Amino acid sequence: MGLKSAFVKPFASFITKSVKSSKKTAIKDQEKLMLSLTFKAKDTLFGKDHNFSKIESYSDFKKHIPIADYEDLRPYIDRITKGEPNILWPAKPKYLAKTSGTTSGIKYIPITKESMPNHIQSTMMALMNYINQTNDSSIFDGKMIFLSGSPELESKGGIPTGRLSGIVNHEVPAWIRGNQLPSYETNCIEEWEHKLEKVIDETVKEDMRLISGIPPWVQMYYERLLARTGKKNVLEVFPNLSLFIYGGVNFEPYRAKLEELVGGKINSIELYPASEGFIAFQDDQKEKGLLLNTRAGIFYEFIPNSEVFNENPTRIMLKDVELGVDYAIIINNNAGLWGYNIGDLVRFVSKDPYRILVTGRIKHFISAFGEHVIGKEVEEAMLNVIGQHGASIVEFTVAPQVNPIKGGLPYHEWFVEFAIAPKDMKQFAFDLDLAMVNKNIYYEDLISGGILRPLVVTVMQKDAFRNYMKDQGKLGGQNKVPRLSNDRKIADELEGYVSKG
Repeated sequence: MGLKSAFVKPFASFITKSVKSSKKTAIKDQEKLMLSLTFKAKDTLFGKDHNFSKIESYSDFKKHIPIADYEDLRPYIDRITKGEPNILWPAKPKYLAKTSGTTSGIKYIPITKESMPNHIQSTMMALMNYINQTNDSSIFDGKMIFLSGSPELESKGGIPTGRLSGIVNHEVPAWIRGNQLPSYETNCIEEWEHKLEKVIDETVKEDMRLISGIPPWVQMYYERLLARTGKKNVLEVFPNLSLFIYGGVNFEPYRAKLEELVGGKINSIELYPASEGFIAFQDDQKEKGLLLNTRAGIFYEFIPNSEVFNENPTRIMLKDVELGVDYAIIINNNAGLWGYNIGDLVRFVSKDPYRILVTGRIKHFISAFGEHVIGKEVEEAMLNVIGQHGASIVEFTVAPQVNPIKGGLPYHEWFVEFAIAPKDMKQFAFDLDLAMVNKNIYYEDLISGGILRPLVVTVMQKDAFRNYMKDQGKLGGQNKVPRLSNDRKIADELEGYVSKG
């Protein structure tokens, strides 16, 4: 055992005690946080505009702070990007996280000196909790790969601005930097495929113990690594690789392919980071769901998915959530986001402690016919059926076909790139449709009522989704293909990547 890994163990034990404590005080912590956040921001422009000084209860909170999206907060954020202080939170933000949205174009999410520790410490809590649970700190005896966006920052209103993953790169604790790869210079490469080759140059001969990144881009790294080395699997290249940390997408559709590339199972930790705050992390290797981060400067509210688009939806605190219900998660935080709907749907699988699953995006659904199919449903259906057929997939996305070119009933079209195709594609599509019927009662009604015909599987070329993302200028980083669309924009662009076989 190395010096660093030996040092980490008592630190991990200390952190784990804090995590366990937070599980017991979640409701009390959230109630205190609601009042402390509004008190600290009462003299900001937003605080004055919304009577923060009059907020003494959750009822007051809902009365004075409306649910908002980026466009609602844009007038305030525009003033921040011009360099004005005390707009949404006291002083100026430490950083602006640059993200993209479908309706707002480029978005600038404030990260303050108070909120920045949330992003770093939450990752550390997840990692230390894992080490304490497994009694294995050996990852610190080798190197760690962090596949992230460029850490190069621009200035917006005098505020350093860039992608969240790049910003976080500047905040990695000094004692971890000696383990971190790739180098700063390689991380600054924007073109993904060039960057990937440089990452392999720097890592191929190292003692890699941990890799962190979103699954599709880690998969691409593994494939290029094996092509370069001629090895059968990643564990032949990195025999001490033992941990995969991921977030941003569901791991399950990629699990079989990644384990095949690795050459077996390795432990993993799922994170739920967002530019708006680090929301949850996997705290237990055996339990389902992610532990909600209730002490991280974020006061959460929840709106039932069925009411998201209502003019006056029901808003509830953590203490009032129910198991098995999909909620839109609303953020109020120490970066100055108020009543902010980040667009994610979550479902509680436990209330002791409060653990969640991310079930999809509010805007990533199909409800062209009133079925309201969400991401979790299509992913679970696909996982069930590829297992039945001995198949595996690289990627897929689903869109409605409202007006079929050849006429007939409309349907859901599944664009699927297979790693191993099923032997009987017709039976595969039949079973996949049956799985969806069993997942979603509205879809079942539409199929049984003759409103929709059974789904259609469109088989894609090898590397179809990678080539599509490359052509869109979105290859690498934190970019990912939406699992669902309620229109044909992506579907129409994918037509050029359909298999001709």
